[in-house]
Amino acid sequence: MNFFTTLVTFENLHEVRRLCHWGPVIALTVIAVCTSMAIIDSIIWYWPLDTTGGSVNFIMLINWSVLILYNYFNAMFVGPGYIPLGWKPEKVEDTKYLQFCRMCQGYKAPRSHHCRKCNRCVMKMDHHCPWINNCCGHQNHAYFTSFLLLAPLGCSHAAFIFIMTMYTQLYERISFGWSTVKIDMSAVRRFQPIMPFSVPAFAATLFALGLALGTTIAVGMLFVIQMKVILRNKTSIEAWIEEKAKDRIQYYQTGEEFIFPYDLGRRWDNFRQVFTWSGSPVGDGIQWTIHAKCHQHTLTIEQLKQKADKRVRSQIQYGVVEDYNGACCPLSKGLNTFFRTPCTEEPRIGLRRGETILATRGTKWWMYGDKVLDEEQTKGMTQCKLCG
Repeated sequence: MNFFTTLVTFENLHEVRRLCHWGPVIALTVIAVCTSMAIIDSIIWYWPLDTTGGSVNFIMLINWSVLILYNYFNAMFVGPGYIPLGWKPEKVEDTKYLQFCRMCQGYKAPRSHHCRKCNRCVMKMDHHCPWINNCCGHQNHAYFTSFLLLAPLGCSHAAFIFIMTMYTQLYERISFGWSTVKIDMSAVRRFQPIMPFSVPAFAATLFALGLALGTTIAVGMLFVIQMKVILRNKTSIEAWIEEKAKDRIQYYQTGEEFIFPYDLGRRWDNFRQVFTWSGSPVGDGIQWTIHAKCHQHTLTIEQLKQKADKRVRSQIQYGVVEDYNGACCPLSKGLNTFFRTPCTEEPRIGLRRGETILATRGTKWWMYGDKVLDEEQTKGMTQCKLCG
């Protein structure tokens, strides 16, 4: 899909407001800082107009910037694709296999989930990404993953430029003590830089180097995570559903065999479900290519079973033994709790010792559920509602 065509054919002009969010502001600022500093340092380090190496370096730098922005804006503005409001399956009898969304007043198609941020049911939802201020789903999964690949590659190139600029400019000013390290700088020494490498320039280059290296590590890790689920034709949510399916079968000893319906077996086949030459993914976001032993509603039936199991397990009450202030990453609760915080924007519930919770599911370090309100809290909430 052509980016400029997409830009002109917004369904609603208010989509532009997605840029007015801390996620895109930070992301685009990092891109702008790294790109502009890399261009300036390329001119200082390796003048692009007089040498072949300098020209290739400069063209590659511009190429990274264009590709990164192309995929970033497509991931943001193309969007994940939404299930139509009030959607129903063609066959009425299929409704018993699907969940009903009260917000959208329609049924959730297979692989779709309701996003509270977007306030819509999203096709093949993976997660809501604050950096693009949009969901990652069926239609923009390839763009989003391509951005996660290109950003570390571009930042790695920029980091190399920053390092070489600082080395060549400080080579004759500071003795590094590197008697065994020699870099041939004869090509770049023939041309004097058109701008001086001053102390502010050095500080700005050092700052940009930190941004580039941090982005390379952080975004590179996200790319690895995304590729793991794509090569199995899953989403992050579906990987969690599969894990809960195994837990349910083991807990109740049902003897069932759960086969994930969208894994086609070969990684290349799974890869081609997301990445195509046309830029559009395979499928319409409602009907999917499935495993031979499964059918279109295999996963939705499992979700209904998990919902029923959740209602049963939520009857178990747990007592709070230690205060918790509701922080996203509570360092005071230990390093494992801090580093294993759930990657979700769901609100954390502050707790006090002696209170009671209903936990629906959980891990060793975090639990999901609701707090049981006492009579005074319930009365207070009722009064607030009446006053409102």
